[in-house]
Amino acid sequence: MTTIQLAGLAVVAIVAFALLHRLAWFAWSLADRAARRASPHLRGWGAMAYAHPLRAAFAARWPRLYAVLARRVNPHSFAGLPLTLMAIAALYVFGLFGGLIEDLLQREGIILFDADINALFAACRVTPLLEAFLWLTAFGSSPAIVAVGVVATGFLWSHSRSFLVAPLWITVLGAQATTWAGKYVIGRERPGFIEAASAVAPSFPSAHATAAMAVYGFIAYVIARELPTARARFELVFWTATMVTSIGFSRIFLGVHYTSDVVGGFLVGTFWLLVGVAGAERARRTRPGGQ
Repeated sequence: MTTIQLAGLAVVAIVAFALLHRLAWFAWSLADRAARRASPHLRGWGAMAYAHPLRAAFAARWPRLYAVLARRVNPHSFAGLPLTLMAIAALYVFGLFGGLIEDLLQREGIILFDADINALFAACRVTPLLEAFLWLTAFGSSPAIVAVGVVATGFLWSHSRSFLVAPLWITVLGAQATTWAGKYVIGRERPGFIEAASAVAPSFPSAHATAAMAVYGFIAYVIARELPTARARFELVFWTATMVTSIGFSRIFLGVHYTSDVVGGFLVGTFWLLVGVAGAERARRTRPGGQ
């Protein structure tokens, strides 16, 4: 690949990224406005449900079941509807991961797809890009993740957020344990990667992708919760997602992982991110004077 081709690729990538940023902000703005419009209706949900005749009949016939369901769909408490939706999302992610494993074990079309994607980037693995992606992929390595976790712990402790330390490390350790267990249970061989990169463990799922999604995602959640505006939260989420995606892509570009390895890592990381956020919100509400 020549210098002119690299320059042209960089220009196309910058333009495409700028368009993606604008599109993502437009979608975020629509979602934020929809949430604000729905908020008054949610605040009146309890009164409307209480006045409905079916609600009264159901509560009288099955009081215990009604009490359980009412707690699960209560939009005013995190332990109600928000936690229920997060649990459903976590189960859905877990199901997707299980389906991906099944495809790998049955050697369906995903194997051919992985090989084609890996071959697609063979011509692009030239020195300037390799150096950039080798630098980027280091942010998902175990030493970097542990260092980030330790630094984040110090900041949380010093800013009176020590109740978030346990959820942070549950996220870190849970993601790592699940990933490494999956690697040796499935035992998938890695693709033939370049000499500049190093990897010895089995391929599926990608530990870099898992750790990046779980840990950087959790830190972004902690920061975003304190930000005052929707635009500030959007920028934090967008750039965190960009970083996480880039780390995952670097594993594919360097040839140390197949695409399905990275997707599997993202799914595992998302599952533990949801677990960590749920634990953090519970800890926030159970601490003295916490909200």
